[in-house]
Amino acid sequence: MKTNNGDSPEMMADSNEQHELDGTVSWAALLTETEGRLDAAGITDNPKVEAKWIIEEVTGAAGADFIAVLDHLATVRGVAKLDALVERRVAGEPIQYVLGHWPFRSIDLMIDKRVLIPRPETEVVAGLALAELDRVAPSDGATVIDLGTGSGAIGLSIAVERPNVRVLLTDSSADALSVARANLAGIGNNARGVEISEGSWFDAVPVTYSGKCHVIVSNPPYVPVGEQLDRSVVDWEPESALRAGDDGLDDLRLLVENAGAWLTENGSLVLEMAPDQTEAIAELGAGCGYVSAIHKDLAGLDRAVVLRRV
Repeated sequence: MKTNNGDSPEMMADSNEQHELDGTVSWAALLTETEGRLDAAGITDNPKVEAKWIIEEVTGAAGADFIAVLDHLATVRGVAKLDALVERRVAGEPIQYVLGHWPFRSIDLMIDKRVLIPRPETEVVAGLALAELDRVAPSDGATVIDLGTGSGAIGLSIAVERPNVRVLLTDSSADALSVARANLAGIGNNARGVEISEGSWFDAVPVTYSGKCHVIVSNPPYVPVGEQLDRSVVDWEPESALRAGDDGLDDLRLLVENAGAWLTENGSLVLEMAPDQTEAIAELGAGCGYVSAIHKDLAGLDRAVVLRRV
């Protein structure tokens, strides 16, 4: 494992090799070294927490098991895996991709660069979709569509939290749907009511869903083409899932203008967007015959619009 103590690369390599051959490096020592290296790289505000996450990923130990494993000596394979993960993080790769999975509500999602990183704002949107589902749908036989599902975060959360609901996941990206399928397999018996369909927005929805969807939910691309984003986003996350025209509203408009044909009479469309877009989408929804409501995220920013058919 590399350190930030000023030693030459050759000295560090010799030290690492000796550590690995002798089996004399504890996970506690490697945890300290990992924290120091992340701190020196300046790519995280919380190197202590991220170092712990990486060691947990390498050792497979968490909670009380993590405390116990710190006294154990690392294996050659473990040191190699740790070094590879730290190299990726130091290069700027988001910690979520480095770990290969990330929690979202009650599920743990496999993620990589083929899909967006699940964020707390989208957890709020999933909660709004669940609330609308409970408002409009029967206890059994309800239908939800998660358009542009990416990793499957919203739709699979609904499938887990409302196991009797029929859920359709769609995306135009075959790569994203490969990730969603992996996550579908990860929810066990709750996967039985979930379908996956590839295609652009409503083109992916079978005609049998017409007029029968109780809730349609989406976290579509909504970043304007010219808007600057953090390098950790631009360099790693899929651009096709981020940007949507000059004002960022291209896909949101399409969803609002076309959802009515797929919703039940009292169904709802739940959409995530940027704070400065909510008023425009609420007004567009009103013009399309919806009753609209703007909802805030955990940071207190306008984040979602719920459009109800009446």
